[in-house]
Amino acid sequence: MSSVRAVVMTGPGRPLETRSFPEPRPAPGGAVLETLASEVCGTDVHVHHGRLSSVPFPIIPGHVSCGRVLETNGALLDVLGQPIAPGRVVTFYDVFGICGACWHCLVAKAGTRCPHRKVYGITTSADDGLLGGWAERIEIRPGVRLVPLPEGLDVLDFMGGGCGLPTGFHAIERAGIALGDTVVVQGSGPVGLNAAIFAQLAGAARVLVLGAPEARLQAARALGADETLDVTLVTAGAARAAWVKERTGGRGADVVVEASGNPAAVVEGLEMVRDAGRYVVVGQYTDAGDVTLSPHRHLNRKHVTLLGCWGYEFTHLYRSMEMMAKHRARFRWRDLVTREYSLDEAPRALAEMERLGVVKALIRPRPE
Repeated sequence: MSSVRAVVMTGPGRPLETRSFPEPRPAPGGAVLETLASEVCGTDVHVHHGRLSSVPFPIIPGHVSCGRVLETNGALLDVLGQPIAPGRVVTFYDVFGICGACWHCLVAKAGTRCPHRKVYGITTSADDGLLGGWAERIEIRPGVRLVPLPEGLDVLDFMGGGCGLPTGFHAIERAGIALGDTVVVQGSGPVGLNAAIFAQLAGAARVLVLGAPEARLQAARALGADETLDVTLVTAGAARAAWVKERTGGRGADVVVEASGNPAAVVEGLEMVRDAGRYVVVGQYTDAGDVTLSPHRHLNRKHVTLLGCWGYEFTHLYRSMEMMAKHRARFRWRDLVTREYSLDEAPRALAEMERLGVVKALIRPRPE
C-alpha cells in the first residue's frame, strides 16, 4: 500500500479523525510493524479530556500494542541476544528516549522520571510519524525495545493484560507484600485487576477489590478476588473503610493499592490501611484534583508507608510477560477483552471506555 490509515486525536475534546499517512520505512536500527491490536486505555480518555500536560497534539493514540514485524533496517536483537526477524509477533516497550545520563537515570535509578522520556501514543506527535498503535502501521524508532511474545502467548492474551499488566506488576513490586497479607485494591479497571492478580502471586492470603461497574467486579472475582464491593452501592467513604475493617479484625488491610484514578480514593485508602501498613498510589496518572488529608492522623500516627508509583520500566514489562506466560491457565487475561473495534469505530471505543462500558477495548486496524 502507498499510504496507511491512522486515527488522530487533534486536541482535548475534539472529534477523532481518520487520516492517511505515507507508508513508513524503518530508520537505521528501527523497524516497521503491521499493527495487530492496540489498547484503548483509560489514559486515552484522560488525554482526550486534557488532563495530561505536555501532550503534543495532534497525536495517534495507542501506547500498548502488538504487531508483526514487516521490515527492519539492520539487525534487531531481543534482550537475550536472539534475532528478531520479519514475521515475528512482538510488542514493544512504549517508553523511549530515556537518556541514561541524567541525575534521575544515573543516581536515583528512576528511569520513569528521566526528563527526556517519551511515550508512544501519549507524548509523540502525529507530525513526527506513526508513533501510536491506532494505525495500520507502527514505526519503531531506533533504540525502542521490541519484546517477542513468549511461547504460548498470543495477541489476545497479551492485550488482555495491556498497559495494566506491567503497571499493576510495578505497583505490587512497590507494595512489598508479605506472605499471608490481606491486600485491598481500590479500582476494578485493568490496572486494579492486574494488581489483584499479582498480589495473589506475591503471596497475599486475601485480596479485596472495591470498584464498579458490576462487570468489572465479576472479572475481579473470576481472577481470584476473595470479595468485592460495588462503590456505586456503598457510596460513603467511611462505610467503605468500615467494610474493609470488618474483614480484617478491625485493623485494616496490610497493603492497600489505589488504582481508581479518583483523588478521593487516596484519603479513603489511608483509612483502610492498618497501622504500620503500606499504601501504594498508582492510579493518579493524570491530575484529577486535590484532596485534604491529616498528616498526623493519616500518616504519622498510623506509621504508614506511603508510596507513589509512576508508569513502569522495561523490567516490569518483561517480567510481567514472563509471569503471564507461566500463569495464563490460572488467570485468563484474554477474557478481559470485552470488545474489538476497527479504526473507524475508534470514537465509539473511546466513548465506551469513558463510560466504563467495557473492561478492555482493543483497536484492530485490520479485523481478523
